[in-house]
Amino acid sequence: MTLQLWRCRRFPGSVPMIVVSAKRLYTPQEKIDDPLLFIEDGIVPAISSRTQQEVPKNATLVDLEDSILSPGFVDIHLHGGAGIDVMRSSLSELPRLNRFLTQHGVTAYFPTTVAAPLEETCQSLSRLADAIEAAEHPVSKHTAAKDEAQAKPVGIHLEGPFLSHKRRGVHPPEYLLDPTPEAFDRLWQAARGHVRMMTIAPELPGAPDVIAEAASRKVLVSIGHSDALLQSAHAAVQAGARHATHTFNAMRPLDHRDPGIVTEVLTNPQLSADIIADGIHIAPEVVKLFLQAKGLERSVLITDATAAAGMPDGTYQLGPIQVEVKEGKCTAHGKLAGSVLTMDRAVHNVMAFAGWSLQNALRAATLNPASAAGLSRHGTLAPGAEANFVALTSDGKVKKTIVRGRGL
Repeated sequence: MTLQLWRCRRFPGSVPMIVVSAKRLYTPQEKIDDPLLFIEDGIVPAISSRTQQEVPKNATLVDLEDSILSPGFVDIHLHGGAGIDVMRSSLSELPRLNRFLTQHGVTAYFPTTVAAPLEETCQSLSRLADAIEAAEHPVSKHTAAKDEAQAKPVGIHLEGPFLSHKRRGVHPPEYLLDPTPEAFDRLWQAARGHVRMMTIAPELPGAPDVIAEAASRKVLVSIGHSDALLQSAHAAVQAGARHATHTFNAMRPLDHRDPGIVTEVLTNPQLSADIIADGIHIAPEVVKLFLQAKGLERSVLITDATAAAGMPDGTYQLGPIQVEVKEGKCTAHGKLAGSVLTMDRAVHNVMAFAGWSLQNALRAATLNPASAAGLSRHGTLAPGAEANFVALTSDGKVKKTIVRGRGL
């Protein structure tokens, strides 16, 4: 849509036009110097540069000076932060988490479950569905004030109950289930169709049928928490799996004579995959190896953050699990149990660990997770996208986060 056509559509009393200027903008595929980012009613109708377009006289100009603009970060694996656990929180508590996330550049996220009693899980899914639906309707009393930016829950990630006992991590074994279409449908109905991602161990009996059913409902099926051999992992891809959850962690280790799930994840171009780039879950050198294997288009950053993110050392909840946090490390019964990582730190670590540029590291936190999860209006700055973006310093520190034009 051209700017001229866009201006013709405005009418008296409509939402004022806002134009944001800065030093540079990453879409993230392209770089635009001296950008002009146009915003109308929370949507981006046009992007230009000062060399190609003047600021319209009837627009409000917001000059972010030497900032670099990027799409807002999209975290598709998040259990909590700021003391809030997504499975246990009420609708009134989530804004505290949402505000915390915007401080670290996140504009959209998938609240993520852990294995818990099935009835409790269904109750959590219903509450999370309430939060997603409230975020979709700004007139709700539970949403942010008109000028306040808050990250939005845009879908639910089921991490459990269809996980391997051997590679369950800290997920309680008594709450794990073999996958069946009936069990999946019960979870789907409890979430009122807001399940957008599901982690599943592909070697479990019944997994291919559930993968196919979930994929048919446009769920991003992700293989993980798995002891799968190569054949089972490949069969999952054939059934509809398209992603892998926190690669290397809670997975059968790579063996050069008996390749398993990690081999499928690293070599199959049909799979995108995510990592926890905190330097604790994966050594920096292995982060670099992963990024080289999956490349610029299929590498995804996640946090796997718990309620402890942004909080001091202490004891916190991860669904039904109690976790201990000491010196930035989350554990339960001696095992890693999520993280305190934030997305801005993950972007910084990718630059430090692998030598990626800021632009490329941003892609792994924006466009790639959004594309994998089918979030077409997130993770990019382009005509028609939501006006979700972050203003950064030249080395990637968050200065300001905007959600649907709020926060300017």
